[in-house]
Parts: sequence; structure tokens; C-alpha cells
Amino acid sequence: MGKTAFLFPGQGAQYAGMGADFCERYREAGEVYDKASKITGLDIRALCFEKNEKLDLTEYTQIAMVATEIAILKAVLKEGIRADLAAGLSLGEYGALGACGVMKDEDIFRVVRKRGIYMQNAYPAGGGMTAVLGMEGDSVAAICESVARESGRVVSVANYNCPGQIVITGEKDAVDQAAAKLTEAGAKRCIPLKVSGPFHSELLKTASEELEKELDKADIADPVMPYVTNVTADYVREGAPVRELLARQIYSPVKWQQSIERMASDGVDTFIEIGPGKTLTGFMKKIDPSLKAYHIGNVEELQELLKQG
Repeated sequence: MGKTAFLFPGQGAQYAGMGADFCERYREAGEVYDKASKITGLDIRALCFEKNEKLDLTEYTQIAMVATEIAILKAVLKEGIRADLAAGLSLGEYGALGACGVMKDEDIFRVVRKRGIYMQNAYPAGGGMTAVLGMEGDSVAAICESVARESGRVVSVANYNCPGQIVITGEKDAVDQAAAKLTEAGAKRCIPLKVSGPFHSELLKTASEELEKELDKADIADPVMPYVTNVTADYVREGAPVRELLARQIYSPVKWQQSIERMASDGVDTFIEIGPGKTLTGFMKKIDPSLKAYHIGNVEELQELLKQG
């Protein structure tokens, strides 16, 4: 019998109103928003449910997304849906930590709130990220390395999302230069992303150092079920390496395609994306269309999955 994995999306899938229907329907979900508000001193319900400009600012996006993912997770668990392991893309890894019992919700909210602030402030201007379509990861990485070497600037791969979709990151002029060379080399399109910093690049090492200090204050437990880390695309089965991996994750490439392939090779055939948007479900279709992928971003989708048994 195949295994099931919970997946949690990263920044960029947020929208006003996310999680509101779970809050109305499930007491457990509402308690998550209240707890996140208490820990952070922010009105997390207003941040997630009402139209506002803060929701797209990294400093606020991160706590809003993770609170919503954990709120939906509580409803999913209440309905008796279980998994054998978990993974999350970038920020979504904190949703996976919650699902695996590695950190208590209170610690997750405190750490994620600080992570958003540190990442927002680490490199305030002059950074950029661009999605590269229609090229494989090794080719993209090689061109980034050559541009970085020749220009003395920072540009590297940020995300290995799925076949034909790689994201690059770094100093904006170097990212633009790499995008031009990638287009010459056969990339179908290079699309600059609307982000507030060069995430998953070495320019964020200061944020990583700050985050490590915050992680030192958190209680880290051994996972009750394994999770797959972005940094290595390998399983984490004990608490010992968690702090270092989460600190490294801020400036390391996200090996998402490799993570899904690793789980699939070990018999995971059902993936349930928990959280706003359908980004990861979309990636799944390109990574391996034979795998079953479901999405739970609203109560209706949860009810549909329950009907399927």
C-alpha cells in the first residue's frame, strides 16, 4: 500500500480571505489564529481575512501563511486524514515541522514572525528573482555560475521547482544578465518575480545568522514522522540537525523537485497540499503525473477529499 505525504506551500500563494471558512467551521482552526495573534502581537485574523497591503510584505506574509497552514492542518487532522511524512516549500517547511511535531505552534509562530522580519531587512534593495522556464536545472546553474564568476556578482539557483521551472536569485543586475544569457541558451521565458528580496541566495546570510539565534530559544523535538528538508532533499528523522538546516535554508537552493522524487521513490503515491493556492499540486503534475495530488485550501476541498474516502 502506498504512503501519503502532507505538503505545505511557500510565500506567494497568500490571498485575502485565506483560512476564513475553516475558522468559521472548526474551533481548532480559530484557536490557531488566536494563538498566533497572542504570540506575535498582530491581529492575524485581520491580516489573513481582510483586504490589506501588509499581506504581501514578507514581514507579514510569512506569519500569515504559516498560521493559515497550521489552522487548515488542525481541521484536516480533526477529520481523521493522516500522513506518513511531510515536506514544505521554503517557508512551507514550518508547516511540515508543525505536522511532524518538531516544534510547538507557539515556537513556530515566534520564529516565523522573526524570520519574515529578518528576510525583509537583510537586503532591502538591489536584489531580484526570476523564473526560468523551459530549461533544466543543471544548465541554469552552470550559466549562473559563469555569470557570477565573470561579473564578481551574486547570482545562483533559488528553487528547483519542477522540470522546466527553475528560479534564480541574487543581485538584480547579475540576475538580469543571467536571464539574458539563459534566453540566448534556449530558455523559453525568463519572468522577473515580484518579491522583496533575493531569497535563497548568499545575500541572506545575515538573516540566517539572526534566525539561528532565534531557533536556539525554540524547543526542538524528534519528528513523530519524518519530513524532507529543502536543503538536502533528504529525510530528517531526529531533532538534532533541525536548527542548522532551517538556518541554512534561508540562503540555500530549495530542492523541491528532488524532494518529491525522493518521496515517490520510497513509495509515496499520494500528496496532499495543505494551504492557500495550488502551486505545489501544479508542480506535481510536471514532476510525475502518475502520482495522486490533492489540494486542501478551503472547506469545500476538504469535504470533497473526505467523500473520496
